[in-house]
Amino acid sequence: MEDFVTAFDTAVDSALFWLSDHAAFIFDGARAVLEGLFDGVEWLLLLLPFYLVALLVGLAAWRVLNLWAGIAAAVALACCAAMGLWPATMATLALVIAATLIALAIGLPLGVMAGLMPRLDRALVPVLDLVQTMPPYIYLLPSIALLGFGPATALVATVIVAVPPAIRLTALGIRQTPNEFIELGHASGVTPSQMFWKIRLPFALPSIMAGVNQSLMMAFGMVVIAGIVGSGGLGETIYGAIRTLDIATSINASIAIVVLTMVLDRITQSLARMK
Repeated sequence: MEDFVTAFDTAVDSALFWLSDHAAFIFDGARAVLEGLFDGVEWLLLLLPFYLVALLVGLAAWRVLNLWAGIAAAVALACCAAMGLWPATMATLALVIAATLIALAIGLPLGVMAGLMPRLDRALVPVLDLVQTMPPYIYLLPSIALLGFGPATALVATVIVAVPPAIRLTALGIRQTPNEFIELGHASGVTPSQMFWKIRLPFALPSIMAGVNQSLMMAFGMVVIAGIVGSGGLGETIYGAIRTLDIATSINASIAIVVLTMVLDRITQSLARMK
């Protein structure tokens, strides 16, 4: 058994070295694309002054929740700026948004296919179980080996942990379409595309939005961990504070993360409940 483990470890290391030597141009291109996406989202978030961003988020919270939630969201984001953490807060939000967009671009189509194809769903279940039960740190190691330190590595690791909820809940929503509506659609002679867009998707939308919410939450958890690889944002701020025993900064950055997480969680949860 020990010989097998040694041989497996050697094979994994050799594969990573081979990829680094022979496919460096692919990973350099992927890194450039990922960092370009992150830089673009961060630039957009920093384009407006903090009070306008806080006001817009507050209005969104008011629209989907209530007035007091909107006021609380705006004040909480303003507090992040008051603590001097606005650039780091927006960098964290940029990482979360970029990673979630990629995760949804992968997870939603796969979830739809898994919901329509039971065999694919059965094949994906053990893979998703494995991804969700592995320690999150494990995804940083091969990313570092292939992409180096920086936001690209953080994005890859974050996407990996954010994809499973989107796949699972999208597939669940597609499968939960009431049979009587499907039979009614067949009896009415609708095409497969009409069946999906007019019958299956409306029933699946609440579950899909719940998947978006859960992907966001998983992304927030991972970008903090990814601060160890120089991802920027609040995760790196916390990691730097831990290294220097700067308790005040670590607490401030933790508060900013809680603010971002709670605001986006409440908004997306409300969107999931809206019909």
